[in-house]
Amino acid sequence: MLVRFSIENWMSFQNRATFSLIASREHQHGEHIPKVTKPKLGILPVAAVYGGNASGKTNLFKALHFAKRLIVKGTQPYSLIDVDTFRLGNSQKIDQPARFEFELLIDETIYEFSFSVNRKTILEEKLVRVSGNNEKILYHRESGEPNFDPSLRNDQSLLFVFKGTRDNQLFLTNSVSQKVDIFKPVYDWFKDTLELIAPDSKFEPFEQFLDEEHPLYATMNKMLPQLDTGISHLGGEEISFEHLPLPESIKMQLREELAEGATVRLVAEPMNERFVVTRKNGGLISKKLVTYHFNADGTETKFDMRQESDGSQRIIDLLPVFLEIAAIQSKKVCVIDEIDRSLHTLLIRRLLEDYLSKCSHNSRSQLLFTTHNVLLMDQDLLRRDEMWITERNAQGVSNLLSFSEYKDVRYDKDIRKSYLQGRLGGVPRILLNHP
Repeated sequence: MLVRFSIENWMSFQNRATFSLIASREHQHGEHIPKVTKPKLGILPVAAVYGGNASGKTNLFKALHFAKRLIVKGTQPYSLIDVDTFRLGNSQKIDQPARFEFELLIDETIYEFSFSVNRKTILEEKLVRVSGNNEKILYHRESGEPNFDPSLRNDQSLLFVFKGTRDNQLFLTNSVSQKVDIFKPVYDWFKDTLELIAPDSKFEPFEQFLDEEHPLYATMNKMLPQLDTGISHLGGEEISFEHLPLPESIKMQLREELAEGATVRLVAEPMNERFVVTRKNGGLISKKLVTYHFNADGTETKFDMRQESDGSQRIIDLLPVFLEIAAIQSKKVCVIDEIDRSLHTLLIRRLLEDYLSKCSHNSRSQLLFTTHNVLLMDQDLLRRDEMWITERNAQGVSNLLSFSEYKDVRYDKDIRKSYLQGRLGGVPRILLNHP
């Protein structure tokens, strides 16, 4: 789970901003708060981020995306790091590094991972393991030195890997690539647990829902007709890999790089047709995603995905997310930018209510999203500490605040009205005059 996330000098966030998922002392909706015993704390399973256009909501999402890409994908030798620092105001600040700090819950252990970076170099990197009230600094990379914990200082393999870590590369990334497993849980959290879904992207593990043997396949097809899509169920229509309407360069890349048992999802533009390709028994098996609708006589008619509305396509993209995080034993942390794009407000609320109804003290999944949907700004649904505001000031600097930080926001208050009236910030400053 994501416990806390801080950024500084990243895009519109010039000053340090902290997004905390640690539950406050309020008792509202306490039944859906996951509990950790060591250290003893509650971690929020959901968080909604509001704010006007260009207030910083998407920049927060992009910070997570940058960090995940840098950690998981790494960098090429001699390449610049694609870091986007604050560009307005003091020119000296532009040359300062961006800083990222994560506090993660991984298998009931807290890890703190942080790094500061400019276009050329990883200036600092630190990994701490928290056990109860004790903290162990596993390593602290600073001034070209690893500063390992005493229990690791004599590990020659670690010293060898550190010496081979480039200036523009995270030691965490290089250590895992060199098969050093001691730090791998943190790397794997970014690689496998953290899922980032942009407005125009699809949920990466979606292909599993085309497998009739997958436990969530039947659940998804049961829910689709209940969401007023007109779709009776989804299907995967086999198609020859050679006949896929994709550039030959992409096909060649798949032939060379797709590992045995791995699956990728592809979208063929401009027709918006969707395919999944799997390497099985050495060969490439491809399927085209199709939908089925009932006729008046009870028979079914097949449709291509491009024939579905934007809203139906968005439901198909997001429904696997909600099914995944609501599944028992799920540890996924899903972050969705603009969750309400192309979807009716009542539908999103229904999906969110269903997810929260399955959350408990033992849950370990999370749903974090940005939105303009004020119907969700309801204390009958979300706690105050689960609702956040981004606001940009006159100097172009974004700030991040939780509703729980406002002293006049009571547990029984209609905060939606106060928000729309501008009393809580996070609304656009519209200067146009009426004609």
